[in-house]
Amino acid sequence: MGGDRGPAAIVAGLALSAAETPDAHYILHGNSAELGPMLGREPSLAGRVTLRHADRVVTMHDKPSHVMRHGEGTSMWSCIESVKQGEATVAVSCGNTGALMAVSVIRLRRLPGINRPAIASLWPSRNPVGFNVMLDMGADVKAEADDLLQFAMMGASYARNGLKLTRPRVGLLNVGTEEHKGRAELKEAHDRLARASDTGGYEYVGFVEGSDIPSDRVDVIVTDGFTGNVALKTGEGTAKLISDFLKEEFNATPFSRLAAIFALGTLRRLQKRMDPRRANGGVFLGLNGTVVKSHGSADATGVAAALRLAHQLAAAGFQDRLAARVASAVRAGQDDAASATPSDTGTGGGTTE
Repeated sequence: MGGDRGPAAIVAGLALSAAETPDAHYILHGNSAELGPMLGREPSLAGRVTLRHADRVVTMHDKPSHVMRHGEGTSMWSCIESVKQGEATVAVSCGNTGALMAVSVIRLRRLPGINRPAIASLWPSRNPVGFNVMLDMGADVKAEADDLLQFAMMGASYARNGLKLTRPRVGLLNVGTEEHKGRAELKEAHDRLARASDTGGYEYVGFVEGSDIPSDRVDVIVTDGFTGNVALKTGEGTAKLISDFLKEEFNATPFSRLAAIFALGTLRRLQKRMDPRRANGGVFLGLNGTVVKSHGSADATGVAAALRLAHQLAAAGFQDRLAARVASAVRAGQDDAASATPSDTGTGGGTTE
């Protein structure tokens, strides 16, 4: 109900998703008086959608702290609650990102051992699957070495289940690839990611830089939420700028308009590859439940893409696999910390082996 395009885009996206995934069932949360007639105009959704009435809506302008205290009764709260109660496997929302994260944390709680949840997004790349995974994309503006290690574990699990990669390659975003560069927490995280690669089931490729984000050198890019969000918005803005420049140039003269006609097929393929709706859906990782955050401005195609991702993660048993991977990582971290604790015996203050 709180997306930029309103509930009509959601219902249209549901219809597209229902045609793609005949085994999926949907719980739609919102004002039943408004949603009921929309569902009635989509025969393909008959018997596939349970309508859950909610009187109130979280708007894009609502503060997350306010929604945490007073969000009960909203469609967003109801949606997350359906995952908490086990009625739904994955929650999908086009609403206020900060409020959605706040409600998700307070209702679902963090997985044991997770300090900070993260938002993972798919980034168009030169890899055979067409995308890389990047996190955190803005759940929290900072991250310590412990957090970056947890992001790597969760991102690798997402890549295995979302992109079907057996052993994802993980890189840590830095200002350069040299080991002496970067802040102290990055250097510490660099060492810890390398040591945990076997436990995490990933291959650690070391530091990567901004130019590697869309490359085929890496599958999962780990960074703090401030950097990740800036990179995401910069990438989206650059893609829009290139698209606008192409339109201007192909409409500049009669000859360029003629050239555009001959290049129409190529331009359509390029547009499809650059279309952000294909990768719509950031996944909240580190919670006791899976939440997919769609772009607030998503149209029916974008909503269907977010639902496709949600269905794929649900079918793969992603939440159980992620919880198991995090638990094993926590145990390995505890063992690692114990091995580095000064010995209680002897006078030299050495470490146990």
